[in-house]
Amino acid sequence: MSACFPTIRRRALAVAISVGLAGLPGLSWAVDTAQVQLQAFVGKVQSATGQFQQTQAAPNGVARTQTGTFAFQRPGKFRWQVLKPYEQLIVSDGQLVYQYDPDLEQVTERKAGQAIGASPAALLFGSGSLDDAFTVQAQPDRDGLQWLRAVPKTPDAGFTHVDIGFSDGLPRRLELLDAFGQTSRIAFSDLKANPAIPAAQFQFTVPKGADLVKMN
Repeated sequence: MSACFPTIRRRALAVAISVGLAGLPGLSWAVDTAQVQLQAFVGKVQSATGQFQQTQAAPNGVARTQTGTFAFQRPGKFRWQVLKPYEQLIVSDGQLVYQYDPDLEQVTERKAGQAIGASPAALLFGSGSLDDAFTVQAQPDRDGLQWLRAVPKTPDAGFTHVDIGFSDGLPRRLELLDAFGQTSRIAFSDLKANPAIPAAQFQFTVPKGADLVKMN
């Protein structure tokens, strides 16, 4: 998913750092803070809306930036809409995930469990046990945020790890290294926790004239 979580996009188209950190000043506080904030976010924030800016940097140094809006409601419902530089929409109703590319006039449909299971979406939008799919590791503070790293336990997750930066109980940044050596950095803004979200936000109807490709 170029728009949001590359694991989903990859499927549609197809640790050491913890050693030696124990002696870093303030690490024990960072460990508690980052992990507690993640657990509290998963347990207490049942819905959220906001905006995002995503920058993808390829190994050759070429970068591209996308901006848009998002909304989610546990368990597993979300809407991720790229507005610039081109439109793209990903919607999950909790059972199925739809990825719509207006330029290609194509919709890809897959089961939510297949698309989200061990992806970064599971960290932010899911409601299951994080320990089932990820090994969570502490990272030192930086940029005014408390960080942790989630490493997928399955080898076919499509990404090596994802770092999440928290403050005030909410995720502010996400940095993902995928299996192709490409780094995606997502900055969240205008976050609103537990708003009422219309059910229609998580419903999707295939647009007239668009091709539907089922990957289930």
